[in-house]
Amino acid sequence: MSAGSTDYKYIMQDISNVYLGAKYTYEELIEDERIPFKIKSLINRYIKPELAGEDLSMESHFYYMTGQGFAYQTFLQLKTRVKISILEEKKGLRNKGKREYATRTLALKDFVKIPPEEKEEKGVLIQEIAFSKLALAAIV
Repeated sequence: MSAGSTDYKYIMQDISNVYLGAKYTYEELIEDERIPFKIKSLINRYIKPELAGEDLSMESHFYYMTGQGFAYQTFLQLKTRVKISILEEKKGLRNKGKREYATRTLALKDFVKIPPEEKEEKGVLIQEIAFSKLALAAIV
């Protein structure tokens, strides 16, 4: 694997959350030995049946996710947050008209309210998917 193919493919955990890099496909998550069994089980049981055989990256799945479906409900139960980079106009006298990427973290229910066309227009890039360990323990 080249260094470029592993960008945004990581798992981190702290006391209360799990953070997954958004470039992982669901199949890669299942096959990666660093991923906890509970996450693999959750994907197999609740997410993959809705994908109908497609091997989407988490980034693509979340980018086009609507506020409907069982996968959405599952991620909502996990108190999922989406970390994004968004192109914003920089404020200030010297920087008029200058655009830069800013990092924001949104709750899933707020993120899905943004239509894909607006996400493209604003240059939204999904970096990370985070969810609660406590909610994960309760759901699986």
